[in-house]
Amino acid sequence: MIDQFWLIFLGFAAGILGSMLGLGGGIIVVPVLTFLGFSPTAAASNSLFAALSNAVASTISYSRQKRIEFSLGLKLGLLSIPGTVLGAVISTDVTPGIFKILFGLVLIASTAYIFLRKKIETREKTLSLQMIIFAIGASFFAGIISAFFGIGGGIIFVPLMVAGMGMAMKKAAPTSQLILLFSSLSGVITHSILGHPDFTQAGFLAIGSFVGGLVGARLSLEIKERYLQILVSAVILIASAKLFFDSLSEDVVFFGF
Repeated sequence: MIDQFWLIFLGFAAGILGSMLGLGGGIIVVPVLTFLGFSPTAAASNSLFAALSNAVASTISYSRQKRIEFSLGLKLGLLSIPGTVLGAVISTDVTPGIFKILFGLVLIASTAYIFLRKKIETREKTLSLQMIIFAIGASFFAGIISAFFGIGGGIIFVPLMVAGMGMAMKKAAPTSQLILLFSSLSGVITHSILGHPDFTQAGFLAIGSFVGGLVGARLSLEIKERYLQILVSAVILIASAKLFFDSLSEDVVFFGF
């Protein structure tokens, strides 16, 4: 158990970034666990415990700052639950090579979001029927991504609220944490029923992520976002490149080249 204490520090770092960006810390936790040889289901399910813990801490902090739209967050969070159940189930049979390729694409999309998050802000909109239907479908899809990759689904929810619904970024990222509380909780329950997580490892990640979530919510009021964008994006792009390289290497070995 002692040699797994480093997971607390991993959860802490991921919790800070996940809270500040509204993405959840899985974009940091999952690549690290994958590089260390964890299976896709173990990496995703363990990471979801950190995402849940981070979402709880962030929601507490952001609610005190009065930056959460609770009505919208509750609705989108509940809509994501069926998708999380499906995502956890289909993650059972995914091969490491396919998982790495797909997650590499998710990381690239995350990088694009980080740089464009301020530019996609729009004036407040009146929700049309088409947007409501789209939001329902997007929430279901985000739930699948959340449980399949163990990342929470914020990469879908934040752009949806900002670009589609006209919410200000300063409220979208905090509201995303409330949504992730629902999606990650249902994903954790489903993965646990399926026997995917290592509860000791998941617990260490959750401890670090909870503290990181509290710190990240506080830092979000002070830190210059540009510096954070560059740092996080560099780390994510390096991680995605390695995921693609590893998946290609596995394919070469598989085909006997």
